[in-house]
Amino acid sequence: MKRIIITISLFGVALLGNAQKTMTPEMLLQLGRVNGMGLTKDGAGVIYSVKTYSVATDKSSTKTYVMDLKSRKEKLVDKADALMPNTKILPDGKYSISSNEVKVKSIYGKDVYPDLKNSDVMIYDNLAYRHWDTWEDGSFGHVFLNTLKNAKVADSLDIMPKEMFDCPQKPFGGEEDYIWKPDGKEIIYVTKKKFGKEYAVSTNTDIYSYNIETKVTKNLTEGMMGYDMKPAYSAQGVLAFVSMKTEGNESDKNDIVVDNGVNKINLTAAWDGTVNDFVWSKDGSTIYFTAPVDGTIQLFVVDYIGMTKKMPQVKQITKGDFDIHGMVGQVGNTMIVGRTDMNHANEIYSVDLSNGMMQQLTHVNDDMYKGIVMGKVESRMVTTTDGLQMLVWVIYPPNFDATKKYPALLYCQGGPQSALTQFYSFRWNFQLMAANGYIIVAPNRRGMPGHGVKWNEEISKDYGGQNMKDYLSAIDDVSKEPYVDKARLGCIGASYGGYSVYFLAGMHEKRFKTFIAHDGIFDWRAMYGTTEEMWFVNNDIGGAYWDKDNAAAQKSYSAFNPVNFVKKWDTPIMIIQGGKDYRVPVEQGLGAFQAAQLQGIKSKLLYFPNENHWILKEQDALVWQREFYKWLKETL
Repeated sequence: MKRIIITISLFGVALLGNAQKTMTPEMLLQLGRVNGMGLTKDGAGVIYSVKTYSVATDKSSTKTYVMDLKSRKEKLVDKADALMPNTKILPDGKYSISSNEVKVKSIYGKDVYPDLKNSDVMIYDNLAYRHWDTWEDGSFGHVFLNTLKNAKVADSLDIMPKEMFDCPQKPFGGEEDYIWKPDGKEIIYVTKKKFGKEYAVSTNTDIYSYNIETKVTKNLTEGMMGYDMKPAYSAQGVLAFVSMKTEGNESDKNDIVVDNGVNKINLTAAWDGTVNDFVWSKDGSTIYFTAPVDGTIQLFVVDYIGMTKKMPQVKQITKGDFDIHGMVGQVGNTMIVGRTDMNHANEIYSVDLSNGMMQQLTHVNDDMYKGIVMGKVESRMVTTTDGLQMLVWVIYPPNFDATKKYPALLYCQGGPQSALTQFYSFRWNFQLMAANGYIIVAPNRRGMPGHGVKWNEEISKDYGGQNMKDYLSAIDDVSKEPYVDKARLGCIGASYGGYSVYFLAGMHEKRFKTFIAHDGIFDWRAMYGTTEEMWFVNNDIGGAYWDKDNAAAQKSYSAFNPVNFVKKWDTPIMIIQGGKDYRVPVEQGLGAFQAAQLQGIKSKLLYFPNENHWILKEQDALVWQREFYKWLKETL
């Protein structure tokens, strides 16, 4: 039985009768990108920035605003630094902490051989020689203790001398990776104290304390073997952090652990979900956190139980077809957050913590949206081949007419353990796809968080298994509707979604008329030999291709390897590949394109030599969008 929940944008309802515009790539780039930065020192205002892009100059500009939370009046400010508490400087002004790159290891030929200054070579004797989009150059991010005099740095001490470890964690760590203990006597920082091959195969980050008087470093998460990250103290001096149990599993259940100085308590151990981010309440009695649930991201709360052994209950505060993210701060009984949905970019909202009611605070993009007619977003429950219920998002074109027939696109999410929620992407934008006349089918297939830990885990070592059946169940179910043109179905996706496209291209049985794959995995052997985070391939596909006794790995390299089924390809395909993507390296996209070309299949390659796993430059993004819809128009 299907459960259908229909959400129609209020803007769309008001404007359906008018001759409104639909979203275009150029209009998408004009939207302001709102980022909640924090609260003012007195807690009376919220600070946020708005980034805008110029296609002509291919540059961005950012303006910072402060909004008074009572009057809702806002003003433009030059800098936010003076308005926000600087958590890196102690209240007495004696010390501060910072992170700086330190050259620890010689990598370049000219460093190894000083007499060869014009040499252009890099020398490696271990793994982790590149990461994400950067080659290892022998420099590591270290935490520094700075002695201040008259608000200026008088002396700096590297608290990680000669260590070949990074803080913040690369590639995405930030200032949250190093903080002060509230008493000002210790620096708390996150790092993975492994190098080379050990680094490449392990996710075992730990949280360390450095005593500024004794200069002693202590591992606070000794024996905890997965990711331990995001340390944060309550105002009362209690440490909390997020933790995964399993070493090598980057998508393990993420829990909130509290260290009260006597023992460690997992506050979310009994809860069947995984945590994104968290903040302490002002009084230190509770922790608020965000997490995926039922195809959305919502705000939750869990009590801190102190020294008792009673396991607390997790309670969901917000509900609706939207995503909550970026908890800016607590003001009384409200939490300031960011919020998106598939039709609206991020804006700042307040949440009443007692009942979950929300009020929109910023209206950066309202004028733009007033001129755009939007489609409806529907959640649909589909029965999978193994008899379970799967949530599928369906996004309809603006001014949808059920008496007409529309082409449909199966959207394959990346990750593979990334939640498919009410996000607003400036690349894979469902509103823009729908505006071009396509129905979008976006299934929460096996492997996604937000539907229980078991559902989330079922994709590991089963990449080409049940989740592929889930994809086909979703598109087949929606295709039964009379308004779907079954002769005009397409399949699109990036990363694991790109892998899904390559795999489905070899087993779709004529369902699809066109494919688009962005930075997808095409050949597991080549992937294992060139990707950088080895824990990912070891955990998700089972291990090395030469390990003939490893049944799970061998199944991945045979039954779940797209390259093995390329002879069955018979459908036009566009392949997009970033030259600086070291997670899914360039050979993957080039190999797929070459295979299509040599078999005489209509195909196109978009190669972005200076982009990584994502498209970040705006003019590149505009080419991406134009070629995306040009290809669909040609082939669908």
